[in-house]
Amino acid sequence: MLKVQEIREIIKLVDQSSINEFVFEQEGTKIKLKKTTQEQATPVVYQAAPAVQSVAAIQAAEVAQEAPKQAERVTDTQASNQENLHKITSPMVGSFYASPSPEEGPYVKIGSKVGNDSIVCIVEAMKLFNEIEAEVSGEIVEILVQDGQLVEYGQPLFLVKPE
Repeated sequence: MLKVQEIREIIKLVDQSSINEFVFEQEGTKIKLKKTTQEQATPVVYQAAPAVQSVAAIQAAEVAQEAPKQAERVTDTQASNQENLHKITSPMVGSFYASPSPEEGPYVKIGSKVGNDSIVCIVEAMKLFNEIEAEVSGEIVEILVQDGQLVEYGQPLFLVKPE
């Protein structure tokens, strides 16, 4: 099994090379990296070999198929209202957590004031818990995902009304 640091090194090497797609298999684990342009914005996919495919990978595929359908449901009025709002997006594929632990309350709620460096949630990827900062000062007006939901790279998590 590869260590997280080894996977990061592979990602860095592929990113810096002219290779567009890279597949690595070892001891029943398969890692597939695929470069895309900014217009495509497809996340890097980590998947287990079919024999050991996890429930999380299956749910991630279902979420990926459902996301375009949900995007089509947005009405014109909602779209025009959202133009003035800042979107806090997920920097990676992983599980969204609204609070630091199940026993504690969420980092933010609708109506919460946030600063540039305010932590708004955690995205867990590959057993690493990454704190996500607001990167804008303002007020949380909408939370777009549910606690424990799988999120994709670039998926909007919160809408913030900037100050």
